[in-house]
Amino acid sequence: MEVAIPHNLDREEVRRRFRDNSHKIGDSIPGGMAEVHTSWPSEDRMDMSIDAMGQALTGHIAIEDRQVVFHMDLPAALGFLTPIIEGAIRKQGQSLLEPPRD
Repeated sequence: MEVAIPHNLDREEVRRRFRDNSHKIGDSIPGGMAEVHTSWPSEDRMDMSIDAMGQALTGHIAIEDRQVVFHMDLPAALGFLTPIIEGAIRKQGQSLLEPPRD
């Protein structure tokens, strides 16, 4: 599964926001009981491993100039949840990338 979310921020700001808020990723996963581990193998890629609903998910976030792309490998057993997971990723990602409020 791949979800692209556009943004108007510089890459450093996107990196900062994801580093500062990566602990919130599990909150957006349906069921609310997810354990998320992240690492940064490069400055523009955050790898994730997620244990949720008895399943192990892997993926990464690629930070690009005008978009952030979430890549998730979903087991076949969770295929029916694709629209729900995609919606949760889109909502969480957009909230992290929206312009600062005054």
